Amino acid sequence: MGLFIVRHEHRADHCPATDPAMGALLLNHLSRVNTRRHGIDIHGEAVAQGAHALYMIVSADAEDRVRHFLEPFARAGTVEVLPASTCAGVVASGGCAALPVTDPGTPAADPEEVCQDAMEAGLVVHRAHPLNGETSIPALLGGVVMPNAHFYVRNHFQIPLLDPSAWRLEVVGRVERPLRLTLGELRAYRSQSTVVTMECAGNGRFLLDPAVPGEQWRHGAVSTAEWTGVPLAEVLDRVGVGTGAREVVFRGADHGTVDGRADPIRFERSLALDVVREAGVLLAYAMNGEPIPRRHGYPVRLVVPDWYGVASVKWLTEIELTDRPFEGYFQTEKYRYEWNGADRPRSEPVTLQRVRALITDPAPDDEVDPGELTVRGVAWSGAAAIDRVEVSIDARPWQEARLVGERRRHSWQWWELRTRLEATGAVSLRARATDLAGRSQPERPEWNRLGYGNNAIQEVLVTAR
Repeated sequence: MGLFIVRHEHRADHCPATDPAMGALLLNHLSRVNTRRHGIDIHGEAVAQGAHALYMIVSADAEDRVRHFLEPFARAGTVEVLPASTCAGVVASGGCAALPVTDPGTPAADPEEVCQDAMEAGLVVHRAHPLNGETSIPALLGGVVMPNAHFYVRNHFQIPLLDPSAWRLEVVGRVERPLRLTLGELRAYRSQSTVVTMECAGNGRFLLDPAVPGEQWRHGAVSTAEWTGVPLAEVLDRVGVGTGAREVVFRGADHGTVDGRADPIRFERSLALDVVREAGVLLAYAMNGEPIPRRHGYPVRLVVPDWYGVASVKWLTEIELTDRPFEGYFQTEKYRYEWNGADRPRSEPVTLQRVRALITDPAPDDEVDPGELTVRGVAWSGAAAIDRVEVSIDARPWQEARLVGERRRHSWQWWELRTRLEATGAVSLRARATDLAGRSQPERPEWNRLGYGNNAIQEVLVTAR
């Protein structure tokens, strides 16, 4: 369906609204029953006060259909029909004069539609195409898992529309028995469900100084879900790991162009074979008890507990075992910590999530009452379960918060601190997490060229009145 803006204007001495019969005719013509008969959907209409001009926003499958529907108005005056888009559609296509984003080689989701869906779900959209949006802090309040609609989204290319009946997962390379699985065959394997916190490696990038390129995530590029699928180890046992296999490469159906590369590339990542077996990697087909939504990797995605989200390849279609290190774009040119060393630049790959605590209540700039105050939040770490969370108020000594529920290995840990505010005015709240591996958060962000892994202690400013 296309979107159109319609403008009708008539002379003041020929205003159809002054003729009761003509006015009734036009009202009936605009009725929902009649518009549906003509294949027209009117989203809004307005008459400019005293100007004898009518404006409408309509959708239809063709401009000719709109013009045919407007013939009664054309007899009463002038009619102008303009092909249109929404603000989300314009931003997703790259500007008012740009053509819509299309990829004739791959069926893909409509960028405008997925952007609108994300905004309606309350995500804070950073980019319309490819869609990137973080979870708002108020949405983090609640249970162990994040509802699918509110789960943060990180994409590098268009969202592919994969037909589950035609989808296949190829397992090739250094294996004894190459395998090609349908979705039904994969689901017939032993299943497992795991609650996993997933975080974008760039979460908190906006705090780095000097600023670095990339999505300027604040604190909401993190969410938790219960993922259900087949342990990757089950599939590897079925195919048999071949002699010399060292790494496992995962390829998604999403693809596109990147800076410095002439030809389109696929999204690809690899893990060492021993990491695959130790990390409890899942070939997930369900998210919080439902089929994985398209924007999160439908029909199957990889889920790598404890690692930053880049390792959890979406829209998975191929697994290859290799005997050499993988050197794909998203493995060697992106998702690496890079620092300027004394002699030469240093670089190492982004792997496990760094330990982190996040204050979810109160929110920044909230007004609170003096006296009893409860500070709540979540904490997580890829290296180990959370050992403790401490809170400092106005730079006073740290107070240990209470961990809510049992310690969780692969997902965030809720915590709370009940304290008192004796004074009024601006109040600084800071939270610091330490995991059972002894890792704690730094005071300040660790700057690196691509802006990954910022887990500095968060500060929330509120006002006591």
